Amino acid sequence: MGMRKKKLCSIFIPPFTILVVLTCVFTFSSAAAANYSITYDRRSLIINGQRKLLISASIHYPRSVPAMWPGLVQLAKEGGVDVIETYVFWNGHELSPNNYYFGGRYDLVKFCKIVQQAGMYMILRIGPFVAAEWNFGGVPVWLHYVPGTVFRTDNEPFKYYMQKFMTYIVNLMKQEKLFASQGGPIILTQVENEYGYYEAAYGEGGKRYALWAARMANSQNTSVPWMMCQQFDVPDHVIDTCNSFYCDQFKPISPNTPKIWTENWPGWFKTFGSRDPHRPVEDVAYSVARFFQKGGSLHNYYMYHGGTNFGRTSGGPFITTSYDYDAPIDEYGLARLPKWGHLKDLHKAIKLCENVLLGSEPSLLSLGPLQEADVYEDMSGNCAAFISNMDDKNDKTVQFRNKSYYLPAWSVSILPDCKNVVFNTAKVGYQTSVVEMVPSNFTSSTLSPNRDLKGVTWEVYQEKAMIWGQADFTNNGFVDHINTTKDTTDYLWYTTSFLVDENEDCLRNGSSAMLLVESKGHALHAFVNEKLQATGTGNGTVSTFKFMSPIILKAGKNDIAILSMTVGLQNAGPFYDWVGAGPSSVKILGLKNGTLDLSRYTWAHKIGLQGEHLKVYQGDGLNSSNWVSTTEPPKEQPLTWYKIVVDSPPGNEPVGLDVLHMGKGLAWLNGEEIGRYWPRKSSKHEECVLYCNYRGKFSPNKCSTGCGEPTQRWYHIPRSWFKPSGNVLVIFEEKGGDPTQIRFFQRKISVVCAHVSEDHPSFDLNYFQKAGNENLTNKATVQLVCPMNARISAVKFASFGTPTGNCGSYAKGDCHDANSASFIEKVCLHRNDCVLEVGKGNFNTGLCPGRAKRLAVEVVCS
Repeated sequence: MGMRKKKLCSIFIPPFTILVVLTCVFTFSSAAAANYSITYDRRSLIINGQRKLLISASIHYPRSVPAMWPGLVQLAKEGGVDVIETYVFWNGHELSPNNYYFGGRYDLVKFCKIVQQAGMYMILRIGPFVAAEWNFGGVPVWLHYVPGTVFRTDNEPFKYYMQKFMTYIVNLMKQEKLFASQGGPIILTQVENEYGYYEAAYGEGGKRYALWAARMANSQNTSVPWMMCQQFDVPDHVIDTCNSFYCDQFKPISPNTPKIWTENWPGWFKTFGSRDPHRPVEDVAYSVARFFQKGGSLHNYYMYHGGTNFGRTSGGPFITTSYDYDAPIDEYGLARLPKWGHLKDLHKAIKLCENVLLGSEPSLLSLGPLQEADVYEDMSGNCAAFISNMDDKNDKTVQFRNKSYYLPAWSVSILPDCKNVVFNTAKVGYQTSVVEMVPSNFTSSTLSPNRDLKGVTWEVYQEKAMIWGQADFTNNGFVDHINTTKDTTDYLWYTTSFLVDENEDCLRNGSSAMLLVESKGHALHAFVNEKLQATGTGNGTVSTFKFMSPIILKAGKNDIAILSMTVGLQNAGPFYDWVGAGPSSVKILGLKNGTLDLSRYTWAHKIGLQGEHLKVYQGDGLNSSNWVSTTEPPKEQPLTWYKIVVDSPPGNEPVGLDVLHMGKGLAWLNGEEIGRYWPRKSSKHEECVLYCNYRGKFSPNKCSTGCGEPTQRWYHIPRSWFKPSGNVLVIFEEKGGDPTQIRFFQRKISVVCAHVSEDHPSFDLNYFQKAGNENLTNKATVQLVCPMNARISAVKFASFGTPTGNCGSYAKGDCHDANSASFIEKVCLHRNDCVLEVGKGNFNTGLCPGRAKRLAVEVVCS
């Protein structure tokens, strides 16, 4: 990309699980100094007159912190990524009309410039509706209360504010010279998001709105193309794109636009109380290879790094604070292996084919009922082929150009020269890393090392289980929760009282009255006479709920207080902005006079918690006189705030807060919002897997783990939020838990594994790229790499022969080279990394004649 300049900088680099050399030297491509043009035709984007085959990665700037951005971008680049893609989060930027914020995690300009400094391109999906499992789909809640506003249709107030924000962002990018036409990294922009799914629900107004949005975007004069994803009636001069697990069969509406995949989902999101979904990397690679095989030119992983829904930014409702997404880079910023590495090798293999892919038309050859090859050959004789086996059960051997090629089920082989297979999507040669959360001892000026949090000084603030101060208002019946709080808090109190006769059976013979509650969502705690007596909640599938629970009453006046809670606002769907929350019916059953319906009683309401009002979690509120010191913090006590001062965990590994022994609530460190915590368990009776069969179409429920376990136990705390000492951790607990069991854990790579088959040798892709296809030799190799500052300290397993199992559960087969472990110890012990090549006398290749042999290795890093 022309001449480069160097810039020195200071960046945060997490301890990655691979041998990636990251320095503080960023490169400025010529794009940073010179304008360049972006055009397109049916085949690809054209940058300065040159066709480009592009690999893109979604990294959302507010889902990490600025100190992590350089490392995340560089790790994506090391993974073979050309482009960073992000949404723009309207409700994080326009906090109220004309009140804009671009600081901290919302420093969009800084994020764009970090991408530019890495010499990468950028896709800016302005929306400004984004969905994204983000609170309210990214649209500010205040806009819903502008009179006459209906979201995402031909509605004048909505269009006015949408265009105003869109123009603000575009002008900001122009001001900072971030569009390609100004020498910046932005090569593509998006308006709206997946509107095609919902347009019909809005009738003719939806059609007019979609057309207006496209024309409005084009009027911004960005000099880069605009796109609309999952939009089925795009106008001219807008590119329609695909979002799905598979997009190889996608065809753009216009014959003059390229085939672009804006969202390939390498995993899936989680909701509190659900299982943990995983998508096998073999299937992800298969989907990517098929896309490029069938003429794709720009592919984006959604997500490449999912990150964290800090504070109250998660949507859903019920989306977890973690947005890890089983992505190639995990929530904490570590490369997820083998996923990151296998895809890196895939990208190298595809890039070897770039020129011929973009410079010729494919010829389709049938090689069997579910086997085919797409062959690209240009006028100069350059040739590349993708051979697919779409059979999801059976391996196949096919004949192609007078040679036999073995294809595992559900796989694609890539031949950059139409002769040599440099990559097969089902053959994972990259190492696997076992990541553990390791407890870190708490220390501080008041704590000795190796002490837990029992018997140390805490500060506690107790909320009342009733309205604090004066009620905000009273109402006959129930008000909608969201319309009342306007999402300024998760919490809304509803309180009333009723009389119970002293002769009621429930007071005399040991029977119980029953509380029957119906709610529009999302959760609530019911207190009777200031005692927590029942909890109800919806889930990520159905947010509404109904429950019945026994309650203890007393003779005379009984006070009932319902603390209603939201767990992230709806983020998608037709008319999603009108979905409400809060109780809709409250009844007492089991009284002599029958059911007592409290739904029409006069209820007093209070928005939020007193601790929120006092801001006891930050600033001056941390020193409020409301805090009370104790060495025995109350356990299993609802509506309790806890505060403790601690040191930063040692080392530089990423940190997670363990709240396994808590109930549900919110957490802060040094005033920064960690987010909602809720170690809610998934059902034991759901279907989970120990091993996932990658073959066949993926769906979010196919390969789940964690049945009967908390959906999220650990909560990411960025290292940059810590001070060396004097860190103030604040917890608000709704239901009750044991704060002395709270721990910091550090995310560490403890074990690495690798597995390579003798009959599936691979080429050195770097050598292939430099040397072409002359004098190529196949070699089955395995590389083991520990994290930075760690060494291979022990060999837990090693077998050349017919080992079985997976990383962590390998076992010797009936064919085994007894010298496997000793050889690997000789080559690898006390090194950060080592490379093992099958052959060259390293192992007894004469074992088990006629049988395919494998090498499986598991080593300890410390």
